[in-house]
Amino acid sequence: MAKSFKDFFKPFLEKKNPSVLGIDIGSSSIKVVQVRKSNGQAVLETYGELALGPYGGLEVGQSTKLPVEKIVEALIDVLKEANASTIECAISIPMRSSMVSVIKMPAMDSKQLPKMIPIEARKYIPVPISEVTLDWFVIPKSSNSDEDEEGSEEVSKNKRETSEVLVVAIHNDVLNNYNSIISGAGLNAKFFEIEMFSTIRSVLEAGNNQPVMICDIGSGVTKLYIVERGVVRDSHIINRGSQDITMNIAKSMEIDFTFAEKLKRNYGKNTPDQDEKIKSIIDLMISPILSDTNTVLVNFQKKSNKNVSEVIVVGGGAMLGGVIETAQEKLSITARAGDPFSLLESPEFLKDVLQKTGFSFATAIGLAIRELQDM
Repeated sequence: MAKSFKDFFKPFLEKKNPSVLGIDIGSSSIKVVQVRKSNGQAVLETYGELALGPYGGLEVGQSTKLPVEKIVEALIDVLKEANASTIECAISIPMRSSMVSVIKMPAMDSKQLPKMIPIEARKYIPVPISEVTLDWFVIPKSSNSDEDEEGSEEVSKNKRETSEVLVVAIHNDVLNNYNSIISGAGLNAKFFEIEMFSTIRSVLEAGNNQPVMICDIGSGVTKLYIVERGVVRDSHIINRGSQDITMNIAKSMEIDFTFAEKLKRNYGKNTPDQDEKIKSIIDLMISPILSDTNTVLVNFQKKSNKNVSEVIVVGGGAMLGGVIETAQEKLSITARAGDPFSLLESPEFLKDVLQKTGFSFATAIGLAIRELQDM
């Protein structure tokens, strides 16, 4: 799947504003988005998605773990198919290849943090600190929190004496692999970013300070992020995804994976008998995912004494018919689909297509948006 809009946007493209790529390498596909800034707006130039299964001898839609050289081959192919015209890019790091944690530390001078955070992080990282690359962000204290309203002297004292720090760790071997991928594809990576931060940037409305859950239903896993005031407060991985639905359709209907994937993607357009079977299988597989999601939701609300205001569903699994409604019913909370392409200027005749297919491009778009902002 690839679209190019160079003719449509020719007046914009004649301006010397650099184009940038956001690249999301998932377990079942690579997604790329190329954008350019024009008159203060991010303009969509081209996008593409390529299944990785065939590069590992598997079917389209199946998750696979490819060696670096195969990923390079696939990345070059999708960039060529999408007719990408820049080498400037940003690339996401999978959540499973990183560690993100909010830790409490004694309040201290900013000059002390570089020395103290690695020491404190050892409690949370299961490998030697020398084997990972660390980054961190001191979470600002809310000026209108419930604790402030209560005026508790003990709480105020505690807030003065401690700080919350968001700590991110990525194994050096992972970074080395991604550097090899970028080099092999002839690209220039401006930065790497853990996928959750890119996704959050593309679907969370600016100025929303209420706790929000993002549910990213991928092929092999479902990722959950709870965000408050733009900061990740909690994150979890559920080892089930949309691939499991396809596998169960294939098994239940005694068909091959490829045909089952086609039926799943065409849900609502198949024969009534096929769709009835698919609906029951989707419900069967989505229920445990949403059950685990609800556990994460309830635990956060109890621990923080704050209600999550909504759930935003993204990822390829968000395209399944009825998933948003089922999520709202099972979680007893407002649920909506993310719309990352709404951040980009694009041809009007493609708005509906991009809205329906954009769920799986959230990470790639979030990367490209940050790259434009950093310029």
